[in-house]
Amino acid sequence: MAILTARGVTKRFGGLTAVSKFDFESEENSIYSIIGPNGAGKTTFFNCVTGFYRFEEGDILFDGHSIVGLTPDRIVHMGIARTYQNIRLFANLTAIENILVGQHTHLKSGLVGAVLRLPSTVREEAAALAEARRLLNFVKLAGKGDFLAKNLPYGDQRRLEIARALATRPKLLLLDEPTAGMNPHETEEMMALVRHLRDELGITILLIEHDMRVVMGISERVTVLDYGEKIAEGTPAEIQANPKVIEAYLGRGSATEVVSQASAVQASPALA
Repeated sequence: MAILTARGVTKRFGGLTAVSKFDFESEENSIYSIIGPNGAGKTTFFNCVTGFYRFEEGDILFDGHSIVGLTPDRIVHMGIARTYQNIRLFANLTAIENILVGQHTHLKSGLVGAVLRLPSTVREEAAALAEARRLLNFVKLAGKGDFLAKNLPYGDQRRLEIARALATRPKLLLLDEPTAGMNPHETEEMMALVRHLRDELGITILLIEHDMRVVMGISERVTVLDYGEKIAEGTPAEIQANPKVIEAYLGRGSATEVVSQASAVQASPALA
């Protein structure tokens, strides 16, 4: 069953078409990647899905329901969460406090309960704190709940941002370049975490990533954008061998050379 479906989505900025008639579909409990050169429209599409941008044409369905015109907070409440290409934590709040912010959309206590310290409010706050600690443990940040977000190492900040997104109880998690700036060891750990999100929590993952080792290592399907248009879609193996994809990344001459070499290897058992 498709959890997210985009039909003919088009987003323009003045005379620039950032995303053009984009069709996309992701199944539940899967890991999908959207790749493409810088400026291809990947993050623009994420912003359309999460309600930050209003697109001019098309429709986006989540769990079979159109989300066109919904505000970002409503979309989060429905079950779509995201992280950002540039980390957007509350730098001067602790790790625990950042996660508690993520739970806000599901908390029911209001101002009166907070001021009067009603029993229902106290119970809800205790449950929220326990959940925040559980999420810290899940992303392997146990013991760092009282650290200010700005004082955490870079890789830990990435993990904390994912924990805050998980606090919204998502069915679909959009990760925008989750391994950007990471060293090889941190990248391996992030890949393992993404798999755990799908395998242990049953969350569908849609990620933008430039590290092809990550994309090919954890994705079940890959969609390629170039200048706002979808140029390819398929399994990682199919994408790796697609001449249009190679051309988009390396240029026309390189694409021809790579395809010729691949054909030669396939034709000659000795070379294989």
